[in-house]
Amino acid sequence: MTPRRKRIAIVVGIVAAVGVATALVLNAFQSNLVFFYSPSQVAAKEAPAGRTFRLGGLVQAGSVKRDGLAVNFLVTDTAKTIPVRYQGILPDLFKEGKGVVAQGQIDADGVFVAREVLAKHDENYMPPEAAEAVKRASAVNERIGHSVVKETSK
Repeated sequence: MTPRRKRIAIVVGIVAAVGVATALVLNAFQSNLVFFYSPSQVAAKEAPAGRTFRLGGLVQAGSVKRDGLAVNFLVTDTAKTIPVRYQGILPDLFKEGKGVVAQGQIDADGVFVAREVLAKHDENYMPPEAAEAVKRASAVNERIGHSVVKETSK
């Protein structure tokens, strides 16, 4: 083999190795990528079916039902509400009316089955995505002339 062919073989080998490594990294990144959706987006079917994603908003007051380690509650962005089922111990800061982010999937019944539940860490914190979703939903409610108080009192 001539020196020129050896150099070409080495360059082709390096390019192939870099291509394989890039493909593996992108595949791992894609399979571990988790997006955030608000209850309004989930209700509008914008969330991916059969894929893990994060659902964030406020825990609706009076919605938490506990049965041992099984917990059912509702997450709302003041416009739409999504039922959530979780099996496990909830964070100490988990409370009704407070911000929450749950990671999991939607099942066939439209219930979000959470594998992980995260709660706010102090009085002033809500995940930025959840705060933005609540703000957007509140603005929509104000534009159409409905308030959360009027809707719940009917």
